[in-house]
Amino acid sequence: MGDILITDDERDIRELIADILQDEGYSTRLAANATECMDQIEDELPALMILDIWLKDSHMDGIDILTKVKKTHPEVPIVIISGHGNIEIAVAAIKQGAYDFIEKPFNIDQLLVVIRRAMETSRLRRENTELKRGGTASGEMIGNSSSFKTLKGQLDKVTKSNGRVMLSGPAGVGKEVAARYIHANSNRASGPFVTVSSATIEPDRMEDVLFGRETPEGGVEQGLLEQANGGVLFFDEVADMPAGTQSKILRVLVDQSFTRVGGTAKVNVDIRVISSTTKDLDVEIANGTFRQELYHRLNVVPVAVPALDERREDIPELATHFIGEFNRNQGLPLRELDEDAIALLQTMEWPGNVRQLKNVIERVLILGEGSGPIKARELPESGPAPEEDTGRISLNGALATLPLREARELFEREYLLTQINRFGGNISRTASFVGMERSALHRKLKSLGVVTTNKSGTRVATVDTKDDADTEQA
Repeated sequence: MGDILITDDERDIRELIADILQDEGYSTRLAANATECMDQIEDELPALMILDIWLKDSHMDGIDILTKVKKTHPEVPIVIISGHGNIEIAVAAIKQGAYDFIEKPFNIDQLLVVIRRAMETSRLRRENTELKRGGTASGEMIGNSSSFKTLKGQLDKVTKSNGRVMLSGPAGVGKEVAARYIHANSNRASGPFVTVSSATIEPDRMEDVLFGRETPEGGVEQGLLEQANGGVLFFDEVADMPAGTQSKILRVLVDQSFTRVGGTAKVNVDIRVISSTTKDLDVEIANGTFRQELYHRLNVVPVAVPALDERREDIPELATHFIGEFNRNQGLPLRELDEDAIALLQTMEWPGNVRQLKNVIERVLILGEGSGPIKARELPESGPAPEEDTGRISLNGALATLPLREARELFEREYLLTQINRFGGNISRTASFVGMERSALHRKLKSLGVVTTNKSGTRVATVDTKDDADTEQA
């Protein structure tokens, strides 16, 4: 649904508008009368409509069509055009829900400005409708690791309040999933969940998108703040919000009211604000790119969402969840994970976190080897399967230059670090997997200088490079 439906009884006019819009990269459909217009809408809902008021030889005029479409599809912006325009017609069209009114002969630049704004409005409405529909599923929390349980415990506490929450963590860890979990389990669950993608909205459009606008003729276009009334407004990557908008949002948080762009009347809203960031906002404040007052307003309850390498125990459960999700939504094979594949997934590097894991699972299901269990060789970092088992492993250049004793020590240290982190710092499970007695493993770790520290509620193995009162020998 990304095209524009142009309805005008004058062939030259509708074809001229279509040519102009196609030159700008839009796709168009044409209708000469009310019957053709309604048939086109029934076949496929357009992203936007350009509608002439006076339609010869039609059982409905433009106002009739406008009224009917707005009853069944209020999310579709409709721009009214007329060669017989006057203020009464414009006001009537706006009152019936028209996005804007343009009089013939129209100025091309003016038409394009209106179309661009209306198309962005249409896109944002579609995105938020889709997000609302998928809110429950996308807010499902998956995991059983210590760091995950710590996170979920924090989220469960904030669901019972109306306090503002700031979710922080690297890209791809699932901050929006956490925000949706808060919404779905709060007393606002029946209200909307509206996302503001601070990094993707053009700075000069941010205020229109957030606050909405009023036209000189009295028409109203709701912004995301009004759409979120009674529910949750989620500021994704709040550090990317333009400086000018930050001060206005601060005022909204204080007053729970605002003024639309082009308007004068106060609009009152009841919204809960949840924000997320991958950036260090203290650094952004020091650099002068983020307002300290806004930070304090948003950061009432700070919640850190752990990276995937802090919850490696959850990887098998997450991967299985994604396999089931892709099977339901895309019809991809419902495959199990081989033990070797699980081990490799738990030891791989995940700079893109949960989002990267989901992408890897999707890729394997699309390009994989049938419907049997997923093998380690199918994973992107495992390399191709050898033609025969030679009993050899690859030796990297650095390791190959060391004497045997040093190479063996380095290998043992890295191997055990990987296995301990894979099992969330659990020494008993690590000892069982590597085939050592627990006491023998403790002695080996001590000789290799391997210790564990508490990070985000889970034990993480590191190399002891200095004395640290906060660390404990594994």
